[in-house]
Amino acid sequence: MAKILPLRLGVNIDHFATLRNARKEGFPSITQAATMAISAGADMVVCHLREDRRHINDDDLYLLKKVVVKDLDLEMALRDDVIKISLDVKPDKVTIVPERREEVTTEGGLDVKKHFDQLKDLIKEYKKEKIETFLFVEPDIEIIELAAKLGADGVELHTGRYSRAKGKDVIHEYKRIKIAAEKGSESGLLVAAGHGLDYQNSALICTIPQIFELNIGFSIISRALFVGFENAIRQMKDIMMLNRNCS
Repeated sequence: MAKILPLRLGVNIDHFATLRNARKEGFPSITQAATMAISAGADMVVCHLREDRRHINDDDLYLLKKVVVKDLDLEMALRDDVIKISLDVKPDKVTIVPERREEVTTEGGLDVKKHFDQLKDLIKEYKKEKIETFLFVEPDIEIIELAAKLGADGVELHTGRYSRAKGKDVIHEYKRIKIAAEKGSESGLLVAAGHGLDYQNSALICTIPQIFELNIGFSIISRALFVGFENAIRQMKDIMMLNRNCS
């Protein structure tokens, strides 16, 4: 029987910056969002420094590193400018993701095979700096094996297809994630999950014992409009704890 790991919540605060940038104002405060997330029970603050800086910008990242008292996870593409900044800021963790300028949000997992050599060198560099490295990947056995071969600390399984699935397809996509999580754990990787998770579909993912962390942003911030940010985080944590205990 698989050991059931404590389940952590990473809260992505990018959309606070999206709102701020829509009017080019100095608010809402990104650092306040981060400190409120931690005080409400988040285990980690997540942000994505994109090529076009559509939400979080360089200054935000440096400020977040100063104020986040728990883990800071930087989502980033394999871009020289962002890699350079990440090595300067030294977040607790980087999650390497694919990125296209025209996409609304990340559309799929990283092509690990294509970027294998670059990733191998970069992961070695992050290890020297004591920065955890996760790869954002599809729930695919071959990709999981490549991630382990690279020496990554972990993978974040892309739950987009699961989150969009309807009817019988929900169970099919859930099983893909479960099998990938089992393989990741067997391969010595930490296994996280994220993308499109909300207050309904997260429950089933919480029952997978090998998954130790969920990373959620949009649904929490959307609910915060009605119940407040801290309440939205607490409600998500309640769902996670309830369904973890039932697994």
